[in-house]
Amino acid sequence: MCRLCWILVATLTVITSSLTYKFIIAGDVVISDDGRKAIQLSSGERDIVFSEMRTFLASVQQITKGVANNDMKLVAKAANKVGRAAQQEVPGSLIGKLPLEFKKLGFDTHSKFSQLALDAEQLGDGQHALSQVSELMENCVACHETYKIEVNLK
Repeated sequence: MCRLCWILVATLTVITSSLTYKFIIAGDVVISDDGRKAIQLSSGERDIVFSEMRTFLASVQQITKGVANNDMKLVAKAANKVGRAAQQEVPGSLIGKLPLEFKKLGFDTHSKFSQLALDAEQLGDGQHALSQVSELMENCVACHETYKIEVNLK
């Protein structure tokens, strides 16, 4: 009887480890023709990711406008819009399809926007905000160099 329990525990451990690897670490990814990792999503999931990216871009535009006009309230407002709180809007089913490094970049980007908003409010320094935007854009470039989104019709 004890032997059967150990076999069951070992089997469940292997299954759990496999699922953890698939849904937390690897995601649903294939290598594309251009050498980037192609994340396989449904069209609705792709729309969610693209919408978030467009919101990042719109926020960066508003941040640079705020810095150019010495309007640090606008900088803080635009950065807060896509800060840590915004990552709560992504469905868990989508997060499971994203590879770990993509998730790390996304979480780091949201955190950097939150820090930018906080610094804009507390420091009011446009040059510092631009430096933070430059760091944020490094995440964007790294992501777009490494990944692409493909619709998986399965």
